[in-house]
Amino acid sequence: MTAVELPGVVETPPPPDEDLVLDVRDLRMRYGTVDVLHGVDFTARRGEVLALLGPNGAGKTTTIEILEGFRMRSAGQVRVLGVDPARGDERWRARMGVVLQSWRDHGKWRVRDLLAHLGDFYAPYGTDRIRRPWPVDDLLDTVGLTPHASKRVHQLSGGQRRRLDVAVGIVGRPELLFLDEPTVGFDPAARREFHELVHRLADLDETTILLTTHDLDEAEKLADRILILAGGRIIADGSPDELARRVAGDAEIRWTRDGERYVHAAADATGFLRELFGQHGDAVQELEVRRASLEDAYMTLVHEEETGQRAGRVAQVWQQGSER
Repeated sequence: MTAVELPGVVETPPPPDEDLVLDVRDLRMRYGTVDVLHGVDFTARRGEVLALLGPNGAGKTTTIEILEGFRMRSAGQVRVLGVDPARGDERWRARMGVVLQSWRDHGKWRVRDLLAHLGDFYAPYGTDRIRRPWPVDDLLDTVGLTPHASKRVHQLSGGQRRRLDVAVGIVGRPELLFLDEPTVGFDPAARREFHELVHRLADLDETTILLTTHDLDEAEKLADRILILAGGRIIADGSPDELARRVAGDAEIRWTRDGERYVHAAADATGFLRELFGQHGDAVQELEVRRASLEDAYMTLVHEEETGQRAGRVAQVWQQGSER
């Protein structure tokens, strides 16, 4: 049935979705005659962690700068925390945090004093739900800088400076946090602590986090969803497991029996293993089941995009994604 517009009746637009933190539709960016972004579409909800992956030159930095309000887009609709970033004011900016790859300013400031100074900017923008800024002592403890609170910034080690980068990014208790290669320079213990902090921010504070990284293992551990940007487009959007399953095909199963080594590819690995053990039982030894990883999915999709082979594959990915 075709809808009929009644004279004098104006349809009331739906109320804004307060849980929708990022809403990007047909985002386009052109530098001169070069199209960098060709219709980027994605959303992010409150408390969701997204990883934006892609090769160098794919448009990741341009996308982030547009979302942050630091670069004007050529076309498309973008809403960040309900606001067009091209028109964002100071109150809007106070709701966001950014962790850059390096913070090298104010080397003569002491760590505690610097965080207190930066926190003063956010104080007028607190709400009943979110008290700003983060108390300095709590923040220092959270990022592991309490023993170094009285040091000047230039006296910090590389790893300690990265912790300070994180503290600077979250001092205003952001509702939306941008992370750019956040754990570069972290040792394994600091990396694990940072991962715990990300989960805390997302799960307890409902902070939406957009992470850009070349570390696929880190993206797989942290992100609820993976966005792969290549050729100026989002060519895949889904959880790490979903992307791996959609692109992977068969699982590879390896085992030994009676001294012989066997390899088999199976679409239904569980069913095959059930039959295998039903037939041979304890004779099956050294069993390995290898499924595609996020790295496999990423490499496959980017290669197909760069070689022009992705049309059928990505159409299937998007079709399956729309059924979620």
